[in-house]
Amino acid sequence: MGNVLRFLCGQCGKPAAADSDSIGHHGVNADNVGVSALAHDLYNFEITNQVPQELTKHVVSSRKAQANWYKKLSEAWRQTKPPPKTPEEASRLVVQTLKRHQKADVEGLLAFYGLPLPHTLVELTNGVPSSKPQGLKFELHTLPVDVKAVADGDTITVYVSTRDAKESSNVPSAVQVAAVERSKARAKRNYDMADELHRQIIDSGYRVLLVQNEEILARKYRIRLRGIDAPESKMPFGLEAKEELAKIVQNKCLRILVFDEDRYGRSVGDVYCNGIFVQELMLKKGLAWHYKAYDQRPEFEKWEKEAQAKRVGLWSSSNPEMPWEWRKDRREGR
Repeated sequence: MGNVLRFLCGQCGKPAAADSDSIGHHGVNADNVGVSALAHDLYNFEITNQVPQELTKHVVSSRKAQANWYKKLSEAWRQTKPPPKTPEEASRLVVQTLKRHQKADVEGLLAFYGLPLPHTLVELTNGVPSSKPQGLKFELHTLPVDVKAVADGDTITVYVSTRDAKESSNVPSAVQVAAVERSKARAKRNYDMADELHRQIIDSGYRVLLVQNEEILARKYRIRLRGIDAPESKMPFGLEAKEELAKIVQNKCLRILVFDEDRYGRSVGDVYCNGIFVQELMLKKGLAWHYKAYDQRPEFEKWEKEAQAKRVGLWSSSNPEMPWEWRKDRREGR
């Protein structure tokens, strides 16, 4: 009981000292440990059926009602895989789980843990398509994404297990042999040979990854997010775009619908993370442009205009430079 909650509590450290403006009523920094505090209290509720004493000062409903919230949240948290790890993810779970409850209670609970309030969250409309989109070439289901694999706001490197039906029949025999021989070399503690064999595997576009204490041979894919163009790293909001994408996909298993391959060998696709359409989130946060030269989807234009109207992200600048123009200028020495 409570394994997911216990895991998250164990992964997060104790609250660090912080400025009072960034601390919720629970006494935790809103950057990340509010998630840990909520997970801890939900785990504690599963054992004791008790909610935090201090919560009553920040909500309007009775202790009995509060216990009902924690029961619902505990169940929702355990069913979410992977569990919420960022303040936004935790806030969305609370808002969705308690959507039929009083606004003052929901906002009071979120403020108690220093989590984002509902009006600050980006409202998302698109989930994973229920039918096969036109032009779809293939679909990928990735292993958890390493944060270091995020190159910028529109490019990530992912790995797909060779046990996947699409991949299993396409693994080169040389890679299969090298993986077996590497395993044997490691068993004999011949790590120099194992490392050399792994280099051969990597040079072939594969890698052996350790996932939940199990070694898995996986194929590498470089993914270009279809329909958006994020600021380059050296442009204003380039770093923010990269950090936001990393925050969305870090340690998550992604579903990617691939439609094309670009001139750099990257698979161009739509990326979904826990049912969230990543391109929609990047556009609505003002951390990417609609790449109209390659994608004419009207919803992308709509989401871009919403961010413009709110003047969020790169749209907080009166005249943000378009990344494709920025790249052209650099190519031409301007």
